[in-house]
Amino acid sequence: MKILITGANGLLGQKLVGLLAEKEVEIIATGKGNSRLPNPDTFTYVTMDICNANEVMETIKTHQPDVIVNTAAMTQVDQCETEKEACWDLNVNAVEHLIKASEANNAFLLHLSTDFIFDGADGPYDEEASANPLSYYGESKLAAEELLQKSNIRWAIARTVLVYGIAHDMSRSNIILWVKNSIEQGKDLKIVDDQWRTPTLAEDLAMGCWLIAEKQAEGVFNISGKDLLTPYDMAMMTCDYFQLDKSYIEKVDGSIFQQTAKRPAKTGFNINKAREILGYEPHSFEEGIKILHEQISAQ
Repeated sequence: MKILITGANGLLGQKLVGLLAEKEVEIIATGKGNSRLPNPDTFTYVTMDICNANEVMETIKTHQPDVIVNTAAMTQVDQCETEKEACWDLNVNAVEHLIKASEANNAFLLHLSTDFIFDGADGPYDEEASANPLSYYGESKLAAEELLQKSNIRWAIARTVLVYGIAHDMSRSNIILWVKNSIEQGKDLKIVDDQWRTPTLAEDLAMGCWLIAEKQAEGVFNISGKDLLTPYDMAMMTCDYFQLDKSYIEKVDGSIFQQTAKRPAKTGFNINKAREILGYEPHSFEEGIKILHEQISAQ
């Protein structure tokens, strides 16, 4: 099987390339710039701008992948509100280019989506729940889902929630590292306890993507963590694990933060479908902290 990954330099892309390197899979890793991936002998790297329709068509025609996994997106929610054109180009138009290239080359397209397509009024959500995005980011991700659903290709959507993990080049932080580093530096933190999520370890999301790709399982799948937590809960669990002083943390509600984009209050996912059809089983958040700690220690 040959799998082409977009956004291969991102956190999920890196984890997916690493996971697939252990499988009987030929990997075509793509990204807009140069490769930032470790172990270059395990994959072929191709520079591809997914916003360029011709480049997408040519690359997919040349490499003829069985499966395309689209991990590329503009995911900074506030940035999407202020840079709407760039957001739509990467989150919607690029998906249209991938659909056309998949159709022309008979590829199965797996697209990553988000809990931010929901308004957070009645989470956790299953795959059949009605979408109602509160932000432009959520609107763009929903529009991409709708393109897939009305297309003639074989497709799957992996929806996920608050992905955390360690990138190879430590280029991206997450709530665990932020809490740990801040408290170790003696910084006070205000952390919300009125938003709920099912945070997702990047390795678990990569595994969910592989399980879909391996089976070419069609349709929508919720691929997230299994623990419904507030950011405050996550911070407390981080303090417990690393034995940090909790007095630096103040519990607050989200209304005190001036953010450009509205956030859904309670999302999180029901993952029973992925468990039953794919055999997906994520780590607990506590296990995720331990895995991150081991990875930091190894660097």
